This record gives sequence, C-alpha cells and structure tokens, in this order.
Amino acid sequence: MPDTTTTVDTSDLARAAAPAPSRRVVDAPTRMFHWLFALSFAGAWLSAESEHWRALHVTLGYTLAGLLAWRVVYGLVGPRHARLSLLWRRVAGAPAWLRSLVGRADAGDRSAPQGAHLAMAAAIVAMLLLAGPLALSGYATYEEWGGDAFEDVHEFLANTFLALVLLHLTVLALLSAVRRRNLALPMLSGRVPGRGPDLVRHNRRALAVLLLLAVVAFGVWQHRQTPRGLLPDAATALRSIEHDDD
Repeated sequence: MPDTTTTVDTSDLARAAAPAPSRRVVDAPTRMFHWLFALSFAGAWLSAESEHWRALHVTLGYTLAGLLAWRVVYGLVGPRHARLSLLWRRVAGAPAWLRSLVGRADAGDRSAPQGAHLAMAAAIVAMLLLAGPLALSGYATYEEWGGDAFEDVHEFLANTFLALVLLHLTVLALLSAVRRRNLALPMLSGRVPGRGPDLVRHNRRALAVLLLLAVVAFGVWQHRQTPRGLLPDAATALRSIEHDDD
C-alpha cells in the first residue's frame, strides 16, 4: 500500500508556536505610574464622602501628589520617550489640526483619528496640571484653612478631574473600536503588535518595582500612624455610611 501519512514541516510548527511579533513602546515605570495614579484617584474618589474613610482618603491624596512629583521629575530628566515635552508637543499641534479643517469638505473624515489622539493627549495634560491643585486644595481642606471655601474648590476640581478621566476613557474606547484593537494594551504589556525595532530599548523594570514599593511603604506607614488604620472593619464602615446618608 502507498504511504498516505502526511509529513509535517517542523519549521511550520515552530513558526505557529512562536509568539506574534511586537514592539515595546512604553517602559515599566511609566506604566506603573499610570496604574498607581489611576488607582489613587479612584480610591480617593470613592472614599471622599464618608468621614469613616477619611484617613484612607487623605493617604491616597498624598500618594497622588507624590506620584505627580515623581512623574514630573521623570518627565524632565528621564529617558526621551517619557519626556513631558513630547506630550506637550502633541497638544501644541491642535491649532494646526484645526486650521486643516477649514475649507475642506472631507477634512472631518480624514482628521477624525488625529483629533481623537489630540483629545486624549489634551485630557492627559489637563489631568497632570489639575492633580497639583487638587491635592493642595485637599490638604487645605484637611487643615481646615479658609472655612468651606477650599472644600468647595476641592470638590469642583475633583469633579473636573473625573470628567477628564471619563473623556480619556471614552476616546480610548472609540479609537479602539474604530481600529479594531485594544489601544489600552500598551499600558498593560508595554508592547504593540507588529514587526520592527523597539521604540523603548530599556524596560527599567527595577525602577517600576521601586516606585511600587515606595507607594506600598508609604501606605503601611500611614496605616500604622492612624489609630483605627486605613481600612476600618466593614460593619463600622457600613454604619458610618448610613449615618452620612441620614
């Protein structure tokens, strides 16, 4: 009988098993800052309305301010890809983009993706600029300076910051849908699919770990300095929330 077995090329199997090519575009410290910054604001927002969680709220506010200071330093003296000047140049391109829309019937369709990227960059710049006043007004409120004035300012800035976060997420989701790929993945893996050289040569994982350890150490220190700790028991917290709602 003739041999009907099919010969499988091992090189084809190797290519099928190999991971898809990708390029590194975001380093580990930038990604770590992004998620710590986002979690700090989210936690501070959720803990803002209850006096029972005030210690946690204040600690997260300090953390937000510390992370902002770190990002400014890293954006000034860090590697080129993390420089704040690059982010600013993106936003500075907005006037030219607006001028390109004047007098062109098809300009909206062609320039929509660029406009979305500009909107995301502008939202990020605005959040970085707003984080400082937000933290300072929170500190003034905590120290009870100026009566209720700083409290009103702090609440207004927090609501504005939340609106910028929602704008950022909305534009990101729309762009991901249009391009049919998750544009948030680079902030998780640091990489985008495709062949070519890495735009970021060094991942600097050790610096990202040091940043995380610094935030955790500060949280532990604050927890020990607070008589009831940063995370009171759930039953007491529930009673506090019900009391705040009355």
